[in-house]
Amino acid sequence: MKRLIFTILAAGFMLTATAQTRDIDKPTLTQRQQAELYNKNLEWKLDNVLPPIMRRENLEMWVIINFEYTEDPVYQTLNTWPGDGARRLSILIFHDSPAGFKKLSATWHGAGASGYMYEGIFTDRASGAEAQFTAVADYIRKADPKRIGINYDPGVIDDFSHANGLSHLYYERLYNAIDKKYRERLESAKKVVIGWFETRTPWEVDFFRHMVGIGHDLIKEFFSNAVITPGVTTSADVQWWITERIKEKKLDYWFFPSVNIKRSDADRAIYGAADNVIRRGDMLHCDVGISYMGLTTDMQHNAYVLRHGETDAPAGLKALFEKHKRFQDISLEEMKEGRTGNEILKAVLERGRAEGLNPVMYSHPVNYFGHGSGMTIGRTEQQVFLPGTGEHPLYENTTYALEFSVAADIPEWGNQRVSLGSEENIIFIDGKARFVDGRQERLYIVK
Repeated sequence: MKRLIFTILAAGFMLTATAQTRDIDKPTLTQRQQAELYNKNLEWKLDNVLPPIMRRENLEMWVIINFEYTEDPVYQTLNTWPGDGARRLSILIFHDSPAGFKKLSATWHGAGASGYMYEGIFTDRASGAEAQFTAVADYIRKADPKRIGINYDPGVIDDFSHANGLSHLYYERLYNAIDKKYRERLESAKKVVIGWFETRTPWEVDFFRHMVGIGHDLIKEFFSNAVITPGVTTSADVQWWITERIKEKKLDYWFFPSVNIKRSDADRAIYGAADNVIRRGDMLHCDVGISYMGLTTDMQHNAYVLRHGETDAPAGLKALFEKHKRFQDISLEEMKEGRTGNEILKAVLERGRAEGLNPVMYSHPVNYFGHGSGMTIGRTEQQVFLPGTGEHPLYENTTYALEFSVAADIPEWGNQRVSLGSEENIIFIDGKARFVDGRQERLYIVK
């Protein structure tokens, strides 16, 4: 993949950062800076990432059709910032023609917010939406594509493919507008949609490292006595602290952060099942995902609250934590280019079970969406075979939330079976799966 070079620097981020600066302490980019960087990245990605994906999937033309307020998820990722989404009927066409790769727009408002990236093929606004479909049909007739991709998913009903953005109404309008021979050439663009969502540009790879760093710094802040006072602070207090901290940074979360308490049966008998006050002797688990610059993160870390007189977590909990790190290592080793999610699932579960890790695997892509499009490795309720994206292969420059749990009996908790959930962001790049910004190496300790 070619390196992506930007001619602008983000003031307050690239210019002021030092080796000692935490990611969370770097100023968030202004809206203008974000728009400039996002648009340069989009332009490069349209020219350098999309054409090879369409050729890989042998799809000559890709048509995206949607209307204002019912936007196709992928349409939103093809518009520049600050974009307004669709404006009335909006149509984009990507055509891998002998004369070169063409990016076309047949929208009511011209080429729209992304005007400088798309060539307009419709200008007769007074004639309305039917004329837009006529313009599309005329272009298809002239181009004579052998395969035309549209956004519907004929496969698994609950895939995270985001490839079902074409409404039945606009499918009918397109179908009736084009010549009969081209109706027979319409097919699902699902694999192109997935490829577009899952493939990261060099700039996105670098920026994603910064985003994951923010997430790691955030977790270190709230899994500490700076936020938690044992016996006083509740799990809800921490959840709301996280949301306020994210908003303070002018960022967003794509799901409401969670903080869960894992407690010994003996302590639960004392405090009751409904108690959400963080107590000494508790193990804490969080799930946090932020959104920034059109990308998302997703991570789960764990902490232990010291009892009076303790200087570290019980040996059983620390051993469980080491089991989770071992399963992370196994998972990274088994991620090999071209393998499907189901092949990786089978391999990691066999190795994890053989080592007594008691794993449950449910890893997913993380990209434009937290539960993104791409190769999926199992689900909690499907540990044997996952239809749809479980059969999708692992490609270069793709990012994932390595999400799973391991379990063990904890001697210090009366041999109670405890499950430890874990999630770290990883990237498959240069033929190897790697942590994006390292991993949690030990349980956080709250005194």
